[in-house]
Amino acid sequence: MSSPVPHPLTLLDRLQQHRVFGLLGSDALAALAGSLYVQPIGAGDIFAAKGLLHEQLHWLLSGTLELLDANEEVLLTLLPGELFGHGQGPALAVRVARARTDCSVVSFETRLLEDWRQQVPALAYFLPLEAEQHGLGLPGHTPSPGESGDPALNLMTTPVRALIKRTPFTLPPLTSIRDAAARMREERVSSVLIVEQGHLFGLVTDRDLRNRAVAADLDTQRPIMDIATLAPMTIELNSPAFDALLLMARHNIHHVPVVEGDQVRGMITATDLTEQHSTSAVYLAGDIHKQTGLDGLQRASRQIKRLQQNLAAAKASAYSTGHILTAITDALTARLLQLGEAQLGPAPVDYVWVAAGSQARNEQTAKSDQDNCMVIDDSYDEVRHGAYFKALSQFVCDGLDACGYIYCPGEMMAMTDTWRQPRSRWAEYFSRWTGQPDPKSLMLTCVFFDLRAVHGKSELLEDLRQGVLQRTQGNSIFLAYMVGNALTHQPPLGMFKGLSTIRSGEHKGKIDLKHTGIVPIVDLARVYALAGGDAAVNTHERLLSAAGGAISEQGARDLRDALEFLAFVRIQHQARQMAQGVPADNFLNPDDISNFERTQLKDAFTVVQSLQSVLSQRYSF
Repeated sequence: MSSPVPHPLTLLDRLQQHRVFGLLGSDALAALAGSLYVQPIGAGDIFAAKGLLHEQLHWLLSGTLELLDANEEVLLTLLPGELFGHGQGPALAVRVARARTDCSVVSFETRLLEDWRQQVPALAYFLPLEAEQHGLGLPGHTPSPGESGDPALNLMTTPVRALIKRTPFTLPPLTSIRDAAARMREERVSSVLIVEQGHLFGLVTDRDLRNRAVAADLDTQRPIMDIATLAPMTIELNSPAFDALLLMARHNIHHVPVVEGDQVRGMITATDLTEQHSTSAVYLAGDIHKQTGLDGLQRASRQIKRLQQNLAAAKASAYSTGHILTAITDALTARLLQLGEAQLGPAPVDYVWVAAGSQARNEQTAKSDQDNCMVIDDSYDEVRHGAYFKALSQFVCDGLDACGYIYCPGEMMAMTDTWRQPRSRWAEYFSRWTGQPDPKSLMLTCVFFDLRAVHGKSELLEDLRQGVLQRTQGNSIFLAYMVGNALTHQPPLGMFKGLSTIRSGEHKGKIDLKHTGIVPIVDLARVYALAGGDAAVNTHERLLSAAGGAISEQGARDLRDALEFLAFVRIQHQARQMAQGVPADNFLNPDDISNFERTQLKDAFTVVQSLQSVLSQRYSF
């Protein structure tokens, strides 16, 4: 779908003729028209969940849009020219917006609204402050728990069962499409589970009815199984709701059946997870999967920085932020692979695209380069298959670079021949690296031990990693070399435990939060995992697994807290830079934070330094 406004008038004409925007001066309107992006929304598609919906002011240029409540009931249908979102319709409990027909929408950041109110005071009548409508920020107002805090943390501490609103609505497999649609209308639900004798066979949504039945002119007397998603992904009843959020974001799905063992207990949807900003990841991932070319993926990727800013503003934990942002990277990677295969044809042999580094660990921020590789089935033949996989990996790495994930400076990417090999060659790599741990081998182990399958046949990677763990567990010589390598990254503490800043160069007077703060903890956790044969990849999860074994319970808690604090400070620092229009980096001036935060920073670095010393003594030569 193209992005231009489907109207003969220019965007400037539309602004000038609008009752609200027309109050702005001609110069301001001309500048505004040149900076706006018109977003196309397909009929039936979700535009935004609650948090993102009210984060900005939106202007419906064409088509009709429905505002829905938590039960997906239509509260209001908007017509072209109308505004919605920030400051609009406070009396309505709007949960989500959905396109009734093909639409085009323009969104405005709230900082623009503040500027407009100052330029033209009369605009305050049409664009009131959120606080004026909801009482937020007024004397005597106490924010409720839902108005602040870490939305993703709320999801991590909320079990899925708490989000189920009704008993599961189920139908047997042989129910006709027509009867199923009628029952869904009666029950006022957007999906139905296909169940027979207690076993879940499939899932049908209202979108399936539109796209697979009505649009395909299918006989509605055929059984509902003909249009169902068979063996749908499910989630356990007592799992954290955050796991459901990631499942939806990673796989571009909006309905997930809830099970307890083999029994179906209910259904949750993306709208059930609308906790402030968090579910914007679900809709952004969905938008990524709809794109049919690189231009569309680039447009979608521009929202990643805003997503991090939203999470930072909501004080989301670094753990949850890393998982959410990485889910978007995974979605972009998977979509590029799908587009590449659409151009080149299906892969001639099985393969798995593998993320390395921070993407593998689910610890990305909006400032990340790409580290990836490809493991190919051993039936691979260079002469017959080499050109295909070279072209596919080049397409994906180029696409990631175009979307803001710059090429790895060390060329550790699947587009490099060395890192695009059959499984047996990868096994040889790891055998050599762990058997002869020279500096280069240690560096490569650090990069390529942190691996996670993103797309393709994941078994190719799982077997490989298991073999590596068997070789490293108890291998004291190799582990001693890994510890020595890990100790090259030291926390920035002076002789008397004061903060030691960079002494010269571009970043003089600053602290490198990544390489002298976060990386030392990542390195320690990696050694613990290698020593204990632990298959976990995420640093937080490695520290949890190591507690009471490779490291004391208290030491593991201290390191987890230090990691969370340092990563949180880094995310907040980058969000401030992005808000100022400055490129995000990892270099913090201690003067930019409070005395209290500086004390916490020193405490975190002291924890890291102490546990580095313990590990050094344990694995000394």
